[in-house]
Amino acid sequence: MSPLTHIATPDGLAPGNGFSHVVWGEGRFVAVSGQVAVDADGKVVGEGDPAAQARQVFANLQRCLEGAGATFADVVKFTFFVTDLSVMPALRQVRDTYLDPERLPACSAVQVAGLVRPELLIEIEAFAVVG
Repeated sequence: MSPLTHIATPDGLAPGNGFSHVVWGEGRFVAVSGQVAVDADGKVVGEGDPAAQARQVFANLQRCLEGAGATFADVVKFTFFVTDLSVMPALRQVRDTYLDPERLPACSAVQVAGLVRPELLIEIEAFAVVG
């Protein structure tokens, strides 16, 4: 059981679509730098394919979390950086294969003019608390 508390919808706020408005916990803080769709050799995965890029990004996030002794259940906050908001449905579909729908982290999504490489569509950073 995760040491986190999730408040999906605090009193007076509209329900979020696929996120909790508030998440807190006690433990060791883990910050994961923004991950993009590159493989272990630094090659872009899924050029032009948001779902393929999201799968690679989440696989990279999982490796980072595991390296810190954390899992997706420990994530308190994601920040999604996307070059076009049209990739969000594919990103959310992949995200939902990694997360418990009853215990979603807080989340922000930001459309940006570009990422570190022009063929990248998605970057995601994560913050976790490990009890």
